[in-house]
Amino acid sequence: MANISASIHFLLLIFFSSTFLHLETVKLGSCNGVLNVSCTESERKALVNFKRGLTDPSGRLSSWVGQDFCRWRGVVCSQRVPRVIKLKLRNQYARSPDADGEATGAFGDYHGAAHAFGGEISHSLLDLKDLRYLDLSMNNFGGLKIPKFIGSFKRLRYLNLSGASFGGTIPPHLGNLSSLLYLDLNSYSLESVENDLHWLSGLSSLRHLNLGNIDFSKAAAYWDRAVNSLSSLLELRLPGCGLSSLPDLSLPFGNVTSLSVLDLSNNGFNSSIPHWLFNFSSLAYLDLNSNNLQGSVPEGFGYLISLKYIDFSSNLFIGGHLPRDLGKLCNLRTLKLSFNSISGEITEFIDGLSECVNSSSLESLDLGFNYKLGGFLPNSLGHLKNLKSLHLWSNSLVGSIPNSIGNLSSLQEFYISENQMNGIIPESVGQLSALVALDLSENPWVGVVTESHFSNLTTLTELAIKKSSPNVTLAFNVSSKWIPPFKLNYLELRTCQLGPKFPAWLRTQKQLKTVVLNNARISGSIPDWFWKLDLQVDLLDFANNQLSGRVPNSLKFQEQAIVDLSSNCFHGPFPHFSSNLSSLYLRDNSFSGPMPRDLGKTMPWLINFDVSWNSLNGTIPLSIGKITGLTSLVLSNNHLSGQIPLIWNDKPDLYIVDMANNSLSGEIPSSMGTLNSLMFLILSGNKLSGEIPSSLKNCKDMDSFDLGDNRLSGNLPSWIGGMQSLLILRLRSNFFDGNIPSQVCSLSHLHILDLAHNNLSGSVPSCLGNLSGMATEISNERYEGRLSVVVKGRELIYQSTLYLVNSIDLSDNNLSGKLPEIRNLSRLGTLNLSINHFTGNIPEDIGSLSQLETLDLSRNQLSGPIPPSMISLTSLNHLNLSYNRLSGKIPTSNQFQTFNDPSIYRNNLAFCGDPLPMKCPGDDKATTDSSRVGNEDHDDEFEMRWFYVSMGPGFVVGFWAVFGPLIINRSWRRAYFRFLDEMKDRVMVVITVNVARLQKKCKWERRQDRT
Repeated sequence: MANISASIHFLLLIFFSSTFLHLETVKLGSCNGVLNVSCTESERKALVNFKRGLTDPSGRLSSWVGQDFCRWRGVVCSQRVPRVIKLKLRNQYARSPDADGEATGAFGDYHGAAHAFGGEISHSLLDLKDLRYLDLSMNNFGGLKIPKFIGSFKRLRYLNLSGASFGGTIPPHLGNLSSLLYLDLNSYSLESVENDLHWLSGLSSLRHLNLGNIDFSKAAAYWDRAVNSLSSLLELRLPGCGLSSLPDLSLPFGNVTSLSVLDLSNNGFNSSIPHWLFNFSSLAYLDLNSNNLQGSVPEGFGYLISLKYIDFSSNLFIGGHLPRDLGKLCNLRTLKLSFNSISGEITEFIDGLSECVNSSSLESLDLGFNYKLGGFLPNSLGHLKNLKSLHLWSNSLVGSIPNSIGNLSSLQEFYISENQMNGIIPESVGQLSALVALDLSENPWVGVVTESHFSNLTTLTELAIKKSSPNVTLAFNVSSKWIPPFKLNYLELRTCQLGPKFPAWLRTQKQLKTVVLNNARISGSIPDWFWKLDLQVDLLDFANNQLSGRVPNSLKFQEQAIVDLSSNCFHGPFPHFSSNLSSLYLRDNSFSGPMPRDLGKTMPWLINFDVSWNSLNGTIPLSIGKITGLTSLVLSNNHLSGQIPLIWNDKPDLYIVDMANNSLSGEIPSSMGTLNSLMFLILSGNKLSGEIPSSLKNCKDMDSFDLGDNRLSGNLPSWIGGMQSLLILRLRSNFFDGNIPSQVCSLSHLHILDLAHNNLSGSVPSCLGNLSGMATEISNERYEGRLSVVVKGRELIYQSTLYLVNSIDLSDNNLSGKLPEIRNLSRLGTLNLSINHFTGNIPEDIGSLSQLETLDLSRNQLSGPIPPSMISLTSLNHLNLSYNRLSGKIPTSNQFQTFNDPSIYRNNLAFCGDPLPMKCPGDDKATTDSSRVGNEDHDDEFEMRWFYVSMGPGFVVGFWAVFGPLIINRSWRRAYFRFLDEMKDRVMVVITVNVARLQKKCKWERRQDRT
């Protein structure tokens, strides 16, 4: 009993002692208990002071009133005691910087900025002693430096300042947060400031690290060692950090053994894909996109069986074949290999992906923009039944879509445009019940698309089947009563036959935003029901059809909408459109009458305006001057008259002005010189007069300068040489006089020079051979508009191939002196110097113009022989040397064998040889032989003439000798036709008997085969 009593006393002593110590702790502790009211009050005041330092434009902190701060929005307290442990003040209205790779916090989008906190961060937060979670992300602190005191929160485990528009460098004090588990500073600053990573080693407990889009170029040499100090790290995100080099060690992250997420995208690494990645056996997420990685994808990835996400896209030098062993990654959900140089065939790779026993987990596959990736899509594609997104555009795939595509019941996006797929589109596409977007564009499909192709596409909202080639090979064949199962908002059908009638099934598509039926072979008028659908479209394109009728004035469009009704048969007055159009294309129709006087007021937001090739008349509206955002103005090929209006001020972006082929008169306004962005000035084919205004010398970015076929006069301005970008200079058929300024020779990009049909005089500048634009090979197609060029003696219109034309035409002037030295212009195709007063010989080195196709030197005063080097002009197919003083023998080899028209050599001093009748000395024997041959030919011709003369009477005599007696003598006629009937009966009997024998023989042979 004594022992029991002693034990009870001992236990009581321990209980009362612990209670006393607890009460003392509550009394003396530093705000660690519920009984200390002063502690909770200090935290409430700390929050109030913090609020006072912030700007809160949308009132997100309006709930921060009263005493119970634990109920304030964004404040989280512990459960046992009212102590603040979390501040969750992220701006939920802003896009995350990880969402699209472009947004940088609230500053990056208007809606987020309206709800973003700003201002100062009060030191009072230090009174929150138990703070473990601080999230101020996606706000806008306007370049405020990250407070150093944040490094004093010893218990902080979560810190997120991403996208919050802080400034300055990362304070090294953050390295004191030894308890921190999660750190996200992604895009913390809008400015690019170089940072180091020495502070990182203090975060020994860190598991999640995101330092994306921060300049760590100073740490490029040691960033891997800094990361290796974080032995507990599970997630590492360093995209866009300027690290530039990957570690070349075999095991650079020996301490980091449990990494599951690695994002090193957009750093400019210039090496092969490192093999040390295979040491991360737990890796589930790997992103190395947008670097300069090279080589092939290693086979070893097939052993990282935990991988769910791989992104190697936008590494242009990753090539080789796709490794089949990626098919072993049965947990892989996303694979992105687009914008690389992967080659080989896709067939075996797809087969590998479909080998998983319990089906592949793959949901997203992007192999687009690997131009060398070819092969067929195998039937095994249908085994990837979890696939939701399939991007195969811009490759070199061939063949047809396999029928097994219909098995992909989860597929939502299918992009296979810009390949070489051919054949028919399988009807099994219509079984993709989850499909939202389908793009089959730019493939040479053939055959017919029917209702079966869309039978179960109930969720389809985007459909695109377009082809840039005008050749139609695919046709739609659906009933006029067909009701589609889908509701589209995007429809683009280009170079597909939908016609001849307007597709009636569009009546049900009331949610369309984009409607393109270009080159669809539709004719007739657009039905009234379409205009009454009350669509709010952003793109309406019915170009290149045979649509007719009038365009109604009731159309509605979204902001910045585009309307293209070009190349149809619409007629009537100029249609009225809503004011929010950005581009209007009505070219090549039959609209008539004047343009609306208030055009600039009713459509003030126009950027592109093209009404060329119509029958519009009247003057150009002055109100166009109010359209300040205009970039292209094309009014050519109408019946417009009057002067060019003064509408050119406040148009900083206008780069195309085309008013060619109208009846405009007066002078060119000097205010056009304010168009600093002008690249194409086309005013040809009018009645403009006066001189070229000197203000145009300010248009230094000019590419095409065409004032031809007008009544302009004066000297050619020397300042044209300052238009260093000029590609085309066309001033033909005017009244310009004086010399050709030598400054023209400085136009190093010029490839068309047309000064024909003027009154220019003097000699051609000797430096004309410096026009290197006519010696440079063009590797890439470029747009240069539409131009009429005299080639091969004919006027031809060039558009898509205009950049390939190289021409000099100085014909019909008063130029004199020797021919210019242009042997360096190796790509010159047309040279026309006719109807001038050039003297001297044709240059001996003219044969160096290897691409010359047209050469016209007629009606000059040239002398001497044809240079032997001209024989090497094997591309020459149009030649005219007439009306000169040339002499000597005409060459007969190479291209000269084809120039057998004597008129191209006529009226020269002493030309001889074929095709002229004048023979050269020493050709007497050839003349005798040719005379003998000529006499023989004459005899043959005489005999043939008498043969044809005798054929007529012979036919008449023979005809009447046979049929005359039959007509006159009835008994002979009856006997003749009786003979014909008997012969017919005999022939029929013989045929019938032989056919019966043949049938009998065939039956016997079949019986023998059976036995």
